[in-house]
Amino acid sequence: MSSSPLSKKRRLSGTETKTGSHCSSSNSVRTDLSHTPANVSANPFIYVLGHEAMKRMQCSNVLISGMRGLGVEIAKNVILGGVKSVTVHDEGVAEWRDLSSQFYLREEDLGKNRAEVSQSRLAELNNYVSVTAYTGALTEDYLTKFQVVVLTNSSLEEQQHLGEFCHTTGIKLVVADTRGLFGQLFCDFGEEMAVYDTNGEQPLSAMISMVTKDNPGVITCLDEARHGFESGDYVTFTEVQGMTELNGCKPVEIKVLGPYTFSICDTTGFSDYIRGGIVSQVKMPTIIRFKSITSSMAEPEFVMTDFAKFDRPGQMHIGFQAIHAFQKKHSRLPAPWSQADGDELLTLAKELNSAQTGSAKVEQLDEALIKKMSYLAAGDLSPVNAFIGGVAAQEVMKASTGKFMPVMQWLYFDALECLFEGEEVLLTEEECRPRDCRYDGQIAVFGEKLQKTLGKQRYFLVGAGAIGCELLKNFAMIGLGTEGGEVIVTDMDTIEKSNLNRQFLFRPSDVTKMKSDTAAAAVKQMNPSIKIIAHQNRVGPETERVYDDDFFENLDGVANALDNVDARMYMDRRCVYYRKPLLESGTLGTKGNIQVVIPFLTESYSSSQDPPEKSIPICTLKNFPNAIEHTLQWARDEFEGLFKQAPENAMQYLTDPKFMERTLKLPGAQPVEVLEAVYKSVVTDCPHSWADCVAWARNHWQCQYSNNIRQLLHNFPPDQLTSSGAPFWSGPKRCPHPLEFSTSNDLHVDYVVAGANLFAQTYGLKGSTDRAGVIKILQEVKVPTFIPRSGVKIHVSDQELQNSNSSVDDSKLEELKSQLPTPEAFQFKLSPIDFEKDDDTNFHMDFIVAASNLRAENYDIPPADRHKSKLIAGKIIPAIATTTSAVVGLVCLELFKIIQGHKKLETFKNGFMNLALPFFAFSEPIAAPKHKYYEIDWTLWDRFEVKGLQPSGEEMTLRQFLDYFKNEHKLEITMLSQGVSMLYSFFMPAAKLKERLDLPMTEIVTKVSKKKLGKHVKALVFELCCNDQSDEDVEVPYVRYTIR
Repeated sequence: MSSSPLSKKRRLSGTETKTGSHCSSSNSVRTDLSHTPANVSANPFIYVLGHEAMKRMQCSNVLISGMRGLGVEIAKNVILGGVKSVTVHDEGVAEWRDLSSQFYLREEDLGKNRAEVSQSRLAELNNYVSVTAYTGALTEDYLTKFQVVVLTNSSLEEQQHLGEFCHTTGIKLVVADTRGLFGQLFCDFGEEMAVYDTNGEQPLSAMISMVTKDNPGVITCLDEARHGFESGDYVTFTEVQGMTELNGCKPVEIKVLGPYTFSICDTTGFSDYIRGGIVSQVKMPTIIRFKSITSSMAEPEFVMTDFAKFDRPGQMHIGFQAIHAFQKKHSRLPAPWSQADGDELLTLAKELNSAQTGSAKVEQLDEALIKKMSYLAAGDLSPVNAFIGGVAAQEVMKASTGKFMPVMQWLYFDALECLFEGEEVLLTEEECRPRDCRYDGQIAVFGEKLQKTLGKQRYFLVGAGAIGCELLKNFAMIGLGTEGGEVIVTDMDTIEKSNLNRQFLFRPSDVTKMKSDTAAAAVKQMNPSIKIIAHQNRVGPETERVYDDDFFENLDGVANALDNVDARMYMDRRCVYYRKPLLESGTLGTKGNIQVVIPFLTESYSSSQDPPEKSIPICTLKNFPNAIEHTLQWARDEFEGLFKQAPENAMQYLTDPKFMERTLKLPGAQPVEVLEAVYKSVVTDCPHSWADCVAWARNHWQCQYSNNIRQLLHNFPPDQLTSSGAPFWSGPKRCPHPLEFSTSNDLHVDYVVAGANLFAQTYGLKGSTDRAGVIKILQEVKVPTFIPRSGVKIHVSDQELQNSNSSVDDSKLEELKSQLPTPEAFQFKLSPIDFEKDDDTNFHMDFIVAASNLRAENYDIPPADRHKSKLIAGKIIPAIATTTSAVVGLVCLELFKIIQGHKKLETFKNGFMNLALPFFAFSEPIAAPKHKYYEIDWTLWDRFEVKGLQPSGEEMTLRQFLDYFKNEHKLEITMLSQGVSMLYSFFMPAAKLKERLDLPMTEIVTKVSKKKLGKHVKALVFELCCNDQSDEDVEVPYVRYTIR
């Protein structure tokens, strides 16, 4: 369960970009199939940042000063990201209060230097990043070794002194700080910084239908889809016929006129436009300028984290300075919840505010807020460090790469809603004093009582991937399930190499082990007192014997860390049924979201749906691709058809006596297609040697990249016109050309080597990577000559294809049935291959890249390198450590509220962020929608509770059930169902009704569903359709019918 789709979509490939090219038809385009260095190929950041930015990042030396909870969080994320080196700095030693969030310090490390202890544990995260510890003073001379400097535990004097030095010497500076429920971030990336990509979105492209000769010229795009450009964007052109001056022109600025039109420069002097063309967005570098920390403090610019707290940043700007002043005066922080220290901090804040001359001065200090800053200043919370640490680490990457828009220049965050509801509730100094225990930093904020409650919690975590690892770390730090409670984590996946860069609890030696076991063992190291149980189960109907009524009823809540919508919706339904709070979150690259589901208060996860994902039409894939996404999807379909479905069907034919009967029942032309494939697998294509496999791959190449294209051009010649007189090959239809096979073309040989090895694997034959040997065999292969035939039907649209599928050639079917040899005649076994994108030695991606790029060459589509192909064909949803960290920090802040029993809707926060922009938005969750029957209000959390067992010990019959609703609720049931089984309806035949009325409810359920009820089932769920007394149809809740 590696990562989580941001929204409720089954995500397919990346965006539908339409691109064009000037590939020459005679020479194949060789894309680099050589393997990139391991730290790049396995790193999910590359899918988010791209190759160029990744290269810049791998030249960056980063200093992170302060190895308390926030510093180690930033260091972890930056190391996983893959910079050149990280130096962790701290002159201080580990204290009890550090353990509440510093996950790489143990109790036995107390009194040792924090940087030295953390260094060895951080170094394990990424073998390609050099990690060293430094314990001396930060001198100006020492800082010159670094491109980026991060300060997390520095005095204001040090921030200003080093900040001014960094500003004048061109070293990029990030200052990050957290105080209890408050966080602060500052960035200064110099006088001039070029940002190469401000938002991280794929450049848009569109197909052109018209260009006018005008000043300015107006471009109209095909009305397949809106162009999506904005005024001020820059674009360039390819494949324009007629007005060729536009092709490859320097990027021109556009002005949007409508969803399908925009204007460009003066085109009056250009040639006449004939047809075609692709317009593509060009990302232009943006220069941004930063002030130094001292001048920016007086005239601050804020990034809003919560628009509902519009005036908070200015207040916190003064508050953080007041905390520094207090610390300088007393050599300590304000004591937790100390009234005297709170009053003094407020006085200091007032003095600081009145001394301000610039825009930093606030009109009216929020005294209650400043006092809370004092009460919480000594606090150190893992979730706040996770959020600020995730955002700060992304800023370090922006500083290193110039990719994405930096924070300009101050960001403040608070989560005061986590405190007890009701303003009058104030904790005492006694409740929050340090106790020389690992939770001191948290007790300083919430007191000892909440700490005990946290220890007693029983939580179920579903998924131990990127989000799951972060949640477990936070659970261990906050002390969840450490005193009589427990955390149960389940994940049925094993660890893969590609997981290591974002699932930070795993190491290279853990590859192939179970995620849940490994993650549980890793967090036990962080906090030995956490009670954690690891399962390897998938959640779903098939595991309801494990996760039954007893299991759920004993839980305090559930956290999802899933990577697919179906499992999320299933867990959501379970939480609604058992009335348990659910913490839901997801990430996609730099985007993240969190949703909190609270019984009787909020809507559930399933209450809102995303629009369906756009899929690629079949005919586009088969005959008319116009983008690399189309050829990659085609190559994936090829892989599945040749190496998975064909051997699977052949094995079923050979081993399953009912296979033929099942196949003949398939709709349309499917029986012929399946039996043809089986005939090929067991008769015509069945290889006996490696040379046979090479010959098969060579002939398959001929068929796909030459013969089929020649047949298509025979049916639709390049100059073909449609019935309306327009060129057939125009707009989204690109005219293809056949390829000529050559052993001197690397891409052609790549295809044969990969295809032949995969084919050999399915038959249990030994493959080979000897290219010279393959070329030698190829010289002997006889390739039949091909002549395009007349009368071959090629479908131009999906509608045409559907209409043709209904007709079946019965004679062809009979011929195939008679030709297939009997299964008994075969002694061999075929092995289907499951696609696995992450193993660079298994030929899977080699085949996909070669198959896709050869087809792209057929259609003059620019090829994609291995990295881009893997992203699209592997349907990779990139999860990166920075976003995951920040999102999970927010999730755990909601957890504090749930555990304290917060009841107000406005206290909870659903959140969305995009670290690339940077953008943050919080909103109160949507209340559960209310429904009504008679005068009774109900929501999705309500239900009818019906006890199936009568006082007499006998179970209720259907007749009694119907009467119960008539008498007790004045509702006449018109239909009654359980799952997909209809138990009763008013239009049921009288004989069937008579038979059922006096049967017990459970007997009807087992009879209709043909399934026995398991012993673990305590209750059944019935859905009702009802009429009220005036015979009107009314919507009512479901029924929980208890049987044990």
